[in-house]
Amino acid sequence: MKRNQLLKHLVAYGALLIREGRRHSIYQRGQRKTEVPRHTEIVDDLVRKICKDLDIPFVR
Repeated sequence: MKRNQLLKHLVAYGALLIREGRRHSIYQRGQRKTEVPRHTEIVDDLVRKICKDLDIPFVR
């Protein structure tokens, strides 16, 4: 999945960008936090884990 697609999906479900790191961006939704790598392509298994961390439904 493209990173831009994932970020739009996260923001649509209420996740907020906390900070930008050198290799990752940190997103938070409520009390849950997760790291999103700064690659253009992100593997579907990692996207599934990121969505699970933030309690967001997985979208392909």
